[in-house]
Amino acid sequence: MTDSDASQPAYAVGTAGAGKAFAPGEAPASEPGKTNISVSRGLNAWLRARRTSLAFTSYQTGQLFLVGSHPNGTISFNQQNFSRAMGLCWRPGRLYLGSLFQLWRLEDMLRPGEIGNRIFDAVLVPRNAQTTGDVDIHEVGVDGSGRVIFVNTKYSCLATLDLSHSFKPIWKPRFISKLAPEDRCHLNGLAMDKGEPRFVTAVSRSDVLAGWRERRHEGGVLIDVSNDRIVTDQLSMPHSPRVVGDHIYVLDSGRGQIVRIDPNLGEKTDIAFCPGFLRGLSVVDGHAIVTVSKPRNGTFSGLLLDGELKARDAEPWCGILIVNLSSGDVVEWIRLEGHISELFDVAAMPGVTCPMSVGPASAEMHNTISFDPIEEVPIAQVA
Repeated sequence: MTDSDASQPAYAVGTAGAGKAFAPGEAPASEPGKTNISVSRGLNAWLRARRTSLAFTSYQTGQLFLVGSHPNGTISFNQQNFSRAMGLCWRPGRLYLGSLFQLWRLEDMLRPGEIGNRIFDAVLVPRNAQTTGDVDIHEVGVDGSGRVIFVNTKYSCLATLDLSHSFKPIWKPRFISKLAPEDRCHLNGLAMDKGEPRFVTAVSRSDVLAGWRERRHEGGVLIDVSNDRIVTDQLSMPHSPRVVGDHIYVLDSGRGQIVRIDPNLGEKTDIAFCPGFLRGLSVVDGHAIVTVSKPRNGTFSGLLLDGELKARDAEPWCGILIVNLSSGDVVEWIRLEGHISELFDVAAMPGVTCPMSVGPASAEMHNTISFDPIEEVPIAQVA
């Protein structure tokens, strides 16, 4: 579990790996089955200035990526395999990850002041995998009491974990008549606010099996969970609402736009166009961090995004964009070229500069063991 030569210009992604480091540069031609990653020149400085790192997922290839920075100006990439890796939620020392049929909890095994492999200031180890079955977990949040809440897309509801059953439903949109494994409206995004689930996004208000697929172009909704109010229905394949101050930021993915929405009036303001299908949003220091994917034929064809890309004479990206919310400018980026063409979620990890994880099926998992010492109790105090 070590970093490679920092002079390497780009990181070639295969199936799994503990960590690589490279300087900013252009990605070379990709080998079959590989993905090459290049980064913007200022990414290391941007991350270090904010003392933060990033996690992002690719459900297409089932991988969790952790992105960190080194003092020498190089970027660290750590990747591990998690089947159909989807929604992420970071809490200090803990990362939640939704996957194909489980919701994982990864814990930082390092004690204060410890460094992993002389490099990493966080080592995230899978400590629990709650089995939910394939309910198509999308975004994940944690409420004020520590309860994990996730978007159960297949059953069109918000749910939490249950010790006996696959999940415990806690809310569904008013227009959904019953909980059924039919992905009726494609409920997908979740915004937490003051420790409570507050807003969700759905592609449509359909109440029939996969009905959202015929409503991809328009009619996407932002819903206030507290009162079931439709804040706006003027979105196209919306995703990833986030509460920031008095506004809500949402990905209007069918148009390729990051938008700001007034929660009272429902008015929508375009902030920035991004060259790809948007999913996942984390807001740090006035900047939006988003994933962009290359649009897939079928589900994503015929959207306004296609026309906007043609109008701008642009090709879609796969990667991470960091956007200044005041100017709408892309200030830093990560680009993936090759086998991986679709990403899902991204989470900032404040307070961590260079993280790594251990994969559940990796060789390291067998030998990564930590424990607290036995507390010695004087015999005289034992009843």
